[in-house]
Amino acid sequence: MAVPELSASALMSRRILLGALLGLLLTACLVILKPFLAPIIWAAILAYVTWPVYRRARTPLGRLNGTAAFLMTLLVSCAVVLPFIWLLVLLQDEFVRAYRLFTDFLSQGPHTLPPALRNIPWLGARLQEGLDRYATDPTALGREFVGWLQGWASHLPDVLGSIGRNLGKLSLAVLTLFFFYRDGDSLIHQTRHLLRRIADEQLDPYLKAAGVMTRAVLYGFLITALAQGLIAGIGYQVVGTQAPVLLGALTGLLSVVPLLGTAFVWGPIGIGLLVAGHVWKGIILLAWGTLLVHPTDNVLRPLLISNAARVPFLLVMFGALGGLAAFGLVGVFIGPVLLGVAVAIWHEWADDPAGTLTTRTPRGTTSTSTAPSATSHRDQL
Repeated sequence: MAVPELSASALMSRRILLGALLGLLLTACLVILKPFLAPIIWAAILAYVTWPVYRRARTPLGRLNGTAAFLMTLLVSCAVVLPFIWLLVLLQDEFVRAYRLFTDFLSQGPHTLPPALRNIPWLGARLQEGLDRYATDPTALGREFVGWLQGWASHLPDVLGSIGRNLGKLSLAVLTLFFFYRDGDSLIHQTRHLLRRIADEQLDPYLKAAGVMTRAVLYGFLITALAQGLIAGIGYQVVGTQAPVLLGALTGLLSVVPLLGTAFVWGPIGIGLLVAGHVWKGIILLAWGTLLVHPTDNVLRPLLISNAARVPFLLVMFGALGGLAAFGLVGVFIGPVLLGVAVAIWHEWADDPAGTLTTRTPRGTTSTSTAPSATSHRDQL
């Protein structure tokens, strides 16, 4: 019995229905995974960037993919988590030490602020008044600190809940990273097969461009942190602070915090120097941090990413800031990647509407494809 052929309208209706069902399924999956998207994206970024290292490290273990994935996950977790634990311990010790030094300074008798601070309208009088009050009763500082903590006690459940949620996200990211390492080869093969069934090999150049941008963003973060730590360490050495190398390392670690990360180190030290009477040292350090340390993050990082991925400097800056506002810290990676690939596609399609140009992949190899490359017109941007 012959199977009746479907008419064009019936075939189109089937395709529309299938597309609608797939769209609903994809939407439902995104709704379910929405609370876990940030840990999954972080795990994917770490796995992608460290994948070449993992491939070399698992060679001696042969087919023991689970063991190799566990060891690599442990290594990456220690590399990410241990510096922050060290930072918290260091900050606790520094706060206790600073409190003791300040109370000892107050107990030595009444002090007069330097003229440069005392003559500031309104602020100078308030600072001098507070300094005189603490010098008369050094225990007042401790009482006010305890009162401040009691005032924040009502927000303690929210703070503990936020800490718990972040620890949960970190655990999920680590767990996801393990499975990305263990099943990465199979996942890559299946993804490539699916994409080629949808669009042949047209998406390969854009995926490579996205990978280049992702690595450029991460390396930009690391190099910028090293540069900010080095510049800040030189400033600490110039003004004669204790342990300039340690303070420089602390500044580099805090550079990953958006906007005012490094200012949490050089700002209090500069203010402390002003209060202690070292006016010029305090001014020099505050100016050093404001004019040299802080702008490095906003200039050097987009410049490094722009040169590494060959996309416009302004685009990288907008992508990082917009991604940060839209998606949080992970948006610093997502924003430049999405905008870089989108603008590359725009320029290529605008220059070659027929899609018949000879394309150049991000690695520099030339091939002829019906799809334009994400990097062939980068120099024209």
